[in-house]
Amino acid sequence: QVQLDESGGGSVQPGGSLTLSCVPSIGFHASTLCMGWFRQAPGKEREWVASIARVSTLTDYSDSVNGRFTIAQDNEKNTIYLHLNSLKPEDTAKYYCAAGPYKSGNDGRCRGAEFGYWGQGTQVTVSS
Repeated sequence: QVQLDESGGGSVQPGGSLTLSCVPSIGFHASTLCMGWFRQAPGKEREWVASIARVSTLTDYSDSVNGRFTIAQDNEKNTIYLHLNSLKPEDTAKYYCAAGPYKSGNDGRCRGAEFGYWGQGTQVTVSS
């Protein structure tokens, strides 16, 4: 069983920045070779935001955050980050870290991976 510990949410003004952190309870493991961030706003379905393949380090982003958010990993700290820049009110949501196995044949990427482990979420509010 993998536990994911998220932190870093908060309230910021439009145009501001935040960094979210996610620490899996285990290091490099088959169950955590794909790491991702999702978000869910009130009244909306949960949506994929970004993913990173921990071996290839290839990243993918949803169109709504591409160019503003960056997913990164620090293997020494066993931490996955989501850097949120140029935040907009529509980015307001609860953000969830997720982990899952890498599926071969996906060109080294984790976009569309089956994320089976989830954190409790951290709230991001963007408001003036």
